[in-house]
Amino acid sequence: MTKQPEFDLQAAHRYFSATCFNMAWGLMDKSERTAEEDEMMIRLSLASHWHWTQREDYAKTNESIAYWQTSRIYAMLGQGETARHYGQLCLAASRGEDIPPFALGFAYEALARAEMVAGDRDKMEAYLNKARQAAEAIQEAESKKMLEKDLDTIQ
Repeated sequence: MTKQPEFDLQAAHRYFSATCFNMAWGLMDKSERTAEEDEMMIRLSLASHWHWTQREDYAKTNESIAYWQTSRIYAMLGQGETARHYGQLCLAASRGEDIPPFALGFAYEALARAEMVAGDRDKMEAYLNKARQAAEAIQEAESKKMLEKDLDTIQ
């Protein structure tokens, strides 16, 4: 039998889902990282996602963003196959009526980046085209600009 903790478990999940995500993002933004920081970046992203799954307000958009971050990290580390895996999970989570359009655009961005790292230019171009098409449906200017900026880094 699991013992009930002496603290607000939902508050802990809210704290760690956001804190781990932001810490991973901070490491992603570093121009140079150590091998230990690369490993920490992966663990933080996965921990963030797990804490999100434990939250009462967990939704498909959160799932999409979590998979996107993990895919991006693996692409940054040159692990195209794993980046592709998480990109596919991101795409699956980014479809549906309640999902904002930016999620689909970033799912295709993740897959384009994964294919760039994996060396498949044809698939990369196909996903880039889908990401650009998805960007056209984004009404929020800041989200659209952020996606377009990320797409410009894929070559």
